[in-house]
Amino acid sequence: MATSTSVDRKTPRSGMKMAPSTLDLLVLTFNCAKNLINPNVLASHLRSALGQNATGLPDLIVLSLQEVAPLSQAFIGDYFLSPYFARFDEAVNLAAVQYGETRGPDVISVTPTEATGGSRQYTLLKAKNVGYTAILLFAKDPACVRHLQEAEVGFGAADMGNKGAVGLRATYQLGDGEQSTELTFVATHLAAMEWNLPRRNANWAAIMRGMTFGNPEEVLDKARGVERTPTPEGPGAEERHRLLHDEHHQQHLELQRQLHDISVFKPSSHLFVAGDLNYRISTSAPPPNAAFPSLDPDSEHHYPTFFPLDQLTRERLAGRTLHGLTEHRVDFPPTYKYVVQPVATPAAEINVPWKFAPHRYPSWTDRILYLDVPPWTRSRSDGPRINVRAYDALPVVRTSDHRAVFLRADVPLVSPGDLAPPASLAGPDAEADPRFRLPVEIDPEAWERRRAARQKEQFLGWSMFLWSTKEGAWILATLLAASLGGYWLYQSA
Repeated sequence: MATSTSVDRKTPRSGMKMAPSTLDLLVLTFNCAKNLINPNVLASHLRSALGQNATGLPDLIVLSLQEVAPLSQAFIGDYFLSPYFARFDEAVNLAAVQYGETRGPDVISVTPTEATGGSRQYTLLKAKNVGYTAILLFAKDPACVRHLQEAEVGFGAADMGNKGAVGLRATYQLGDGEQSTELTFVATHLAAMEWNLPRRNANWAAIMRGMTFGNPEEVLDKARGVERTPTPEGPGAEERHRLLHDEHHQQHLELQRQLHDISVFKPSSHLFVAGDLNYRISTSAPPPNAAFPSLDPDSEHHYPTFFPLDQLTRERLAGRTLHGLTEHRVDFPPTYKYVVQPVATPAAEINVPWKFAPHRYPSWTDRILYLDVPPWTRSRSDGPRINVRAYDALPVVRTSDHRAVFLRADVPLVSPGDLAPPASLAGPDAEADPRFRLPVEIDPEAWERRRAARQKEQFLGWSMFLWSTKEGAWILATLLAASLGGYWLYQSA
């Protein structure tokens, strides 16, 4: 095990059971507004976030990014997204280096800098996108991260990824596996507009049905391949029929367990959901002269007075979205929609002057939620829980109309076996927990549906790239010139 890990090991008092170690985790969500970020500006803000209620660097950093690039590049993916991901890689490592230096007054350059080179604290283990939405996983000690899996679902037009979700699942393991836990991260971007509340809830349902870390068809095919015993006849048929019924019941339970394990609600895994969830404080746009949230604590419109109107909290508590998930107390201002003032000075890159856009109610669209340690785990050990150190918004940046939001938490290293519900579990609390019973059924055609949507994304992405970008115009011009040259040579021959 590398010595750089900041996993906390708690020493038990005499006669007491040892509390599980904890993983120091930072999750950040940011709507990039299809722009390249300034790594130095983001590093400056992220450096401050790293020091909030913490004394060291997190073991894992997970970035949930929405509108990460223009749609054509986002649909094509791969090479075309590398410049966008590279800037976040640079920002994370630059922030870590700055945090490790002697802290004093911030003196941050806002001009492009060289990569952090040999001072890199974090390794980018995985960057994956579905259309506009991407997830990046950074580890301080890559050897601790095992069994990395990925999943995706689109719920935009024709199931494409202009709106969608992308997920990663991994085991975080110390040393030779004496302590480990499983983690699932979901990055998502739900439907926009105030009036689109039912669509946002439907998007979440699409995540529960269609985001799977394995092909549901393969699970079903395997279940169909189990040999079926013929219906018993003759003497003793009734007893054999009862035994056969029990066998089929056990096969059905095993099938449900396997489908549950590939869902976002895998019972043996922690779960974190981060993104531009787009829930607002109103179902309609603001009229002229509407009261807006204020950052002035002495104002009658101080922003906490608007939070009771938050759609996400209401819908979640009513069981219509983000089933079973918990959110830490929200003390930060609305994160959308900002209009940046045109002041082009170096200081204005760090402390950006802004105002709220007049045509949108300021809302807490950018959120991070999680599944806390289940009650059956807390009751049979020393009661470990996810301990949130900080849940806050970063300052406004010039390239986006959203503010980034981050969550810093200590995640107990509870083994997958201890997180999973016991077979004897029963009762209304258990029935309501998505780790015990899925809120919706898994879509068996999820992977096939996604494959078809991906083909549409590739076609549409290349079409937009070739016909609407400067680079595409050069490619078309080159192809045209090559065709004309070939035709001329053919005619000359």
